This record gives sequence, C-alpha cells and structure tokens, in this order.
Amino acid sequence: MVAIATALALGLTHTVLGPDHYLPFIVIGRARRWSLARTSLLTFVCGLGHVGSSVALGMIGAAAGIALGQIEGWEALRGELAGWSLLAFGAGYTAFGVWRALRGGSHGHAHLHPDGTIHAHDHDHGRGEGHPPVHEHDHGDGAAEPATWRQLTPWLLFLVFVLGPCEPLIPLFFAEAARGAWMDAIWIALAYAAATLAAMHAIVAIFWLGLKRVPLGPLERFGHALAGGLILLAGAGMVFLGL
Repeated sequence: MVAIATALALGLTHTVLGPDHYLPFIVIGRARRWSLARTSLLTFVCGLGHVGSSVALGMIGAAAGIALGQIEGWEALRGELAGWSLLAFGAGYTAFGVWRALRGGSHGHAHLHPDGTIHAHDHDHGRGEGHPPVHEHDHGDGAAEPATWRQLTPWLLFLVFVLGPCEPLIPLFFAEAARGAWMDAIWIALAYAAATLAAMHAIVAIFWLGLKRVPLGPLERFGHALAGGLILLAGAGMVFLGL
C-alpha cells in the first residue's frame, strides 16, 4: 500500500509541476476551438502513451536483467528527445500560426440579407462588397488549413508524449519487477497512470472552461501563433531548464 500511495503522489506531483503534460492540449484546443470531449480524448491517448512507454521499457529491462542505472540512462535520453521534439513542434506550429494569420486571399462568409435570404460566397477583407453589415463569419480550422495538416497535429503530439519518460515511476516499478513481484509492479504502474491522467484531465478541463470565456479580440487571428509560442516555451523549459 505504501508503494501504491507513493506512486499516486509521484504521478500527481510530476504532472502538476510539468506544464508540458497539459499546456499543449490547452492552447491547441483553444486555438482550434475543439470541444472539451475532443481535447480530453487527445489528452487521454497522449497521457496513456506517455506512461505506457515507460512501463514497457521497465518491463523489458526487468525481464532482460538490465540494471536500473542503464534503464534510467535510457529514460534520460528519451527525456532529451522529448524536449527537443516538443521545442521543434512548438517552433513549427508557431510558424504555421504566423503564416495563417498573415496570409492573404479570401475565405467564405454566409451573408444574411434583410429579406431573410442567406447565401455564401468568397469574401476578401479590405474590398467593398456592397453587402449589409449583418452577416455570419465562419473562421473554422478548415478555412485555410489542409486536412492533412489538421490530422497531423494529434499524431505529432502523441509521438512527443510517447518519447517523454516518467522518471519517478521507473525506480518504483523496476524495484518490484526485478524481484519478480509483477503484480505489485503492475499495481504501481496503474496507480501512477491513474494519478497522471486524472491530473492532466483536471488541469486541461479547468483551463479549457476558463479560456472559452476569454475573447482574444484582434489577437484571435494569431491564436495558432500564440499556441505555438507557448508550446515552444514549454519545450525550451524542458531542454534548457530541465522542467
């Protein structure tokens, strides 16, 4: 019971103190206007990959008789790769956000006329259309971003989280697995995973609900760039500050 309680405490603390565990989902969910359900699903899948990869590595190491120090060395290497991967993802997403915000061209608008008729057509800001000011704007994700790009974002985040190690879990898990107490090791892993996923979901949900009520005004068009910049800072914190 002590080991399980320790795993719960470590999982919760490790997650809360590591903004990289929740910041990407918060800012990307806000920038892309994802629902809480969609944001939570990606959070769950990435969190599961994050914990599962470390558990798998610990199981392989214990079964093969590899020393704990070597396993921790592998985890440290994975941590460096995850940090640089998150930094690169943030830089790329920032560049995409700036490009999208500054791009020229037109996009679709649906206009409501006084007689009640509605029609949609391309609208180019800066040109007089001759239409009344009452109209609805559709600035969804698909307006200027290829579908393949939208589909790529969750997969890249998942890859970053699979690379990310769970350093506090390995010694606890390995100690039980190395002496053949596999059920105890599994319970420790489940407790750590439960604490990690619960903390990730709670923090993401709280910020999602809060940011939903915060209008960015003129900065809305730079939502993706701001999201990428924050992820870039989180990656830089991992790489250069060891966060």
